[in-house]
Amino acid sequence: MLYSDISSTSFSHQFPGSPHSSVQLSSTAQMSAVTSSSPVSTAPSSTSSAPAGTTAAVTGSNVDREKIYQWIIELSSPDTREAALLELSKKREVVSDLAPMLWNSFGTMAALLQEIINIYPAINPPVLTAHQSNRVCNALALLQCVASHPDTRSAFLVAHIPLYLYPFLHTVSKTRPFEYLRLTSLGVIGALVKTDEQEVINFLLTTEIIPLCLRIMESGSELSKTVATFILQKILLDETGLYYICQTYDRFSHVAMILGKMVIQLSKDPSQRLLKHVVRCYLRLSDNTRACEALCQCLPDQLKDETFANCLKDDKSTKHWLAQLLKNIETMGTAGAGGGAGAGQQSLKGAQGSKLSQPVV
Repeated sequence: MLYSDISSTSFSHQFPGSPHSSVQLSSTAQMSAVTSSSPVSTAPSSTSSAPAGTTAAVTGSNVDREKIYQWIIELSSPDTREAALLELSKKREVVSDLAPMLWNSFGTMAALLQEIINIYPAINPPVLTAHQSNRVCNALALLQCVASHPDTRSAFLVAHIPLYLYPFLHTVSKTRPFEYLRLTSLGVIGALVKTDEQEVINFLLTTEIIPLCLRIMESGSELSKTVATFILQKILLDETGLYYICQTYDRFSHVAMILGKMVIQLSKDPSQRLLKHVVRCYLRLSDNTRACEALCQCLPDQLKDETFANCLKDDKSTKHWLAQLLKNIETMGTAGAGGGAGAGQQSLKGAQGSKLSQPVV
């Protein structure tokens, strides 16, 4: 599935008073790998292929390669790094082999990680400024570029670089600098899961990304909730991810509880793009026999009646998913009445001695 519904949303902002307030952190700009509808180009990674003083046409734009090389070099110096971050973050959409350049150039990844680590003292206590947020988001945008590229993605995971972003996802401050820090960090993870690669899912399942996404899904801004739900959806769409979440009562009940709360909130404040991902998560959960049996008890009534009829009137795909979800639940309910879960299968709804109930908010 393509993440095009966010890319069409204008969600730009400027931090007043910042030296780089002209940089707009839009949903498209900061999460290009998540929102892009086409795969990232696999252009040659060698930076020596362009002779000195020449320009190379990349994706329809003329880019002075020598300037790109110079900005990459300037990342290694604290005195020139901030300006270089700004310029490179602007060019990451049009230089198809920027990710291999960043990864293979001396000291560049260390410089980007230093930018991230330097922000840690500002997140607890939460004193992050607009200027600090803009600067680290430019560094995160370059990391997203590396995460998106097929030639650097595996090495990016082997180095466990996503773990450096998790402290940002732990933050709860509602101020704009923190919100965009979380949103841009989610964009890096979203760029990884968008590839649908088993290696990515296997890595994420060894980390705390699911509870982090669930917390943001419960209390974040609409756009952060949408990206976090997209990440959960992509994990669920993988067979390993679905098995992992449905393996224990605690994991499934946590996911079901948060999704249920989101449905109730969406019934009060509808968002078509967010509802789309929530419904898709529910549908995927219903593919697991034990989870589907539990959903017979805890699926919110708002998904069963006409609560979202007006919200989904022009969204054929989500209406189809919702109809399929309800059909799966009905089929499971009928089968359960005739004999319940198969022999040897423990019911998720009874794993802790009590049935799951619909969330109350």
